[in-house]
Amino acid sequence: MASEFAPELYLDLARTEWPELFSGLDQAWEVLPRLGAFFGESFTPAHLGISVGHPTLGERVYIGHGTIIEPGAYIKGPAWIGDNCQIRHGAYIRENVIIGAGSVIGNSCEIKNSLLFAGCQVPHFNYVGDSILGHKVHLAAGVIVSNLKLQADVISVRWKGKTISTGLRKFGALLGDGAEVGCNTVLNPGSIIGRGSLIYPSLSWRGVLPEAHVAKTAEHILPIHARIK
Repeated sequence: MASEFAPELYLDLARTEWPELFSGLDQAWEVLPRLGAFFGESFTPAHLGISVGHPTLGERVYIGHGTIIEPGAYIKGPAWIGDNCQIRHGAYIRENVIIGAGSVIGNSCEIKNSLLFAGCQVPHFNYVGDSILGHKVHLAAGVIVSNLKLQADVISVRWKGKTISTGLRKFGALLGDGAEVGCNTVLNPGSIIGRGSLIYPSLSWRGVLPEAHVAKTAEHILPIHARIK
């Protein structure tokens, strides 16, 4: 029986180029410690995309076909970026980042130790640390995915009266396929957002939002079919 936070319950593994990273995992966040090993000795850097002007690329970076790297972007790496992505001016991509095909990383966005599935939109003033973003996740302007508690202790997920330790000091969020997060929202460490769910702008969110739900406030949570437009 799959755990409540098993990868396949949140993520279409056909929408990442590296589904084997999730092999044998009980909880989706267990992929995060595997990212460093992914960029081990067998990792082969390459630049098959298009650099506009003079972006800065580290030595251990793979850029796929058709991907455009705009001037002012800094890809420190190690990083793997798939085909037909846009890495826009002012983006900062740090250590151990995988970005799936067709994704957009925009101005003043910082990403570290994270795995993004195909078609993710992280386009304006976003921070994403130690997180998993499913297929076609969209973060609106100013969304922060915080990855470290103020006390810097191990992060737990609270769900249905249980407290589940992740074993990780740094874990931002698991966002299921198609999740949307509104402008200037903060996702606190250990946030879990189900497939197709929405979070309204300017919330400080903590905890689990089930699949196909909308959070208008931390207390006002509705199924998507009941959402007031």
